[in-house]
Amino acid sequence: MAWRIALLCALFAGVAMIYKIPESAIGCYLIIFLARPNGAECVGQAIGLIILASVVVLGMASLVEATADSAFLRILLMAAFSFVFVFLGAASQLGEIGSIIALVIAFILSLVDQVPAGEVVTRGLLYAWQMACVPMAMMIVFNLIFGTSPHRLLRETVTERLSAAATALEQPGPAGAAALRAPLSEGNAEVGKRGMLATIFHTAPGGTVTWLRGAAMNSYRLMLAVAALPADAASDVRADLARRCRAAVATITAGNRPTGRTDATPTGQPTLDTIGKMLDDLAMPNGGSDAKPANPPFLAKDAFTNPDYQRYALKTTAAAISCYLIYSLINWQGIHTAMITCYVAALGTTAETVHKLTLRILGCLIGASMGFLSILFVIPHLESVGGLMALVFCAILVAAWVSTGSERISYAGVQIGLAFLLTVLNGFSPNLSMESGRDRIIGILLGNVVVYLFFTGLWSKSAVVEARERLARALEALAQLARLDRPARSVALAEADRVETEMEAAYQQLALLPFEPASRRPSDARIADAERLTDETRALLPVLMFSAEETAGVADRLSYLARRIGVSEHETAPTTMPPPDGTPSGEIAPRLKRIENLTEELAA
Repeated sequence: MAWRIALLCALFAGVAMIYKIPESAIGCYLIIFLARPNGAECVGQAIGLIILASVVVLGMASLVEATADSAFLRILLMAAFSFVFVFLGAASQLGEIGSIIALVIAFILSLVDQVPAGEVVTRGLLYAWQMACVPMAMMIVFNLIFGTSPHRLLRETVTERLSAAATALEQPGPAGAAALRAPLSEGNAEVGKRGMLATIFHTAPGGTVTWLRGAAMNSYRLMLAVAALPADAASDVRADLARRCRAAVATITAGNRPTGRTDATPTGQPTLDTIGKMLDDLAMPNGGSDAKPANPPFLAKDAFTNPDYQRYALKTTAAAISCYLIYSLINWQGIHTAMITCYVAALGTTAETVHKLTLRILGCLIGASMGFLSILFVIPHLESVGGLMALVFCAILVAAWVSTGSERISYAGVQIGLAFLLTVLNGFSPNLSMESGRDRIIGILLGNVVVYLFFTGLWSKSAVVEARERLARALEALAQLARLDRPARSVALAEADRVETEMEAAYQQLALLPFEPASRRPSDARIADAERLTDETRALLPVLMFSAEETAGVADRLSYLARRIGVSEHETAPTTMPPPDGTPSGEIAPRLKRIENLTEELAA
């Protein structure tokens, strides 16, 4: 990923210099921001962005003419379009593209102040279209040649899941549970996306895609079954199943389909027999599963009832307009990157904002240092566009390596790349002046500070509130699972997927709590209780999924717990536990009791 991003940025930088495409740093930034491991996904995103940007640019022509003489009307339109597209990005599957479209619109309207009136429409719109569409067109061509195909990524997903299951079978206990945690928390959203893209772009025969999609779902269920194994499961059978998982990995890696056993004998332990059958089913044309990943609607169910989406869009827009007013009123156009930063720096909770702000400022300073050192020691020796491309490749290789790493540090990589590009790619020829780079870096820092002030001072949301909302959704998904009969429960991958992904999101929010102001953070004891609750809820999933017990009473109690911990600040938490109808026994009972106790402590 790192070398692909760096190479594509270098190629676009060369094209921008030769054909005089303005704001080439922003075009390179879009490449870093939208790059994905899945080549087909990159192509699809690029096509979608080109279409959207073209429609927006064409539609803006009359608006630009109408607002050329009215600064107030221009700002009003800028704010309205920004709010709408940032809201759609937050509340729909449009995602990050919504903020990019808002950025393109704001950029077009801001050019009215810089371009002579007679050229606003032609030059301004052409600049904005080139800035967004040329790098995306190059991304399409690049990924058609060098991109990783979605069916290959599906194959890697299956082998990774089988390897994790083998490790958990070989090492029962905490080590095995740790091996399963990461692949389970990923869920199956990417499986559905990769299968769809492999079919649309026909990167592999239809039968191969069908098998890979089914095998990915089957292997996810297999991991859950391994997690549900009791501690006293026969060690010799576990070892045999682990060997079969390893053998399947080797076969699938070689591009073949595993073969199943025909002489398997029951072990007397239902979960072990289920795991063996799932391994046998990998030989089937459907990979052992016809389950489909959950297909979320375009708009979130609570898009118009949850105020968080509107507040997020309003704060982002207010920050961007504030930056625009600041640099316009003081007539310092060099710091216009402040407004751009607002669209890429906006976040949800206070902890996320402070965490990412820290990464962005560090990344900005590192990237700016790289840029200034390049101006001092490298650019004076460059004699061609090829030399500039080599410089961009080397610098972006570092930034991309960080940005494609852990979520804890990836934002720093994006900011390193953006700060370096804004410093070095200034104009269409080598420029030894540091003034422009200095202004752009000041703009980035200003944008980060303004975002921080708006997102921590206006409708600030604690990470612990977000974690509780995630826990509530996971508990409700467990309740839906518990209402199913045993055969349906053991194959309900949509509910299992939801529990795992919501639990991982809750855990990540809790991990960010140290970045919140001490006055807003709960006590260490309550944070520890919340972490234990996420662990207990996650551990209940496989047990509930493969339990032979009746779970109708469990469903009502889990729904009560979801309402108890997920209430908003304007609601009253329920205080009456449903009657213990059909109280479970076996392994479910103590786990449910621990979840109830921890929920009551956190909701008190």
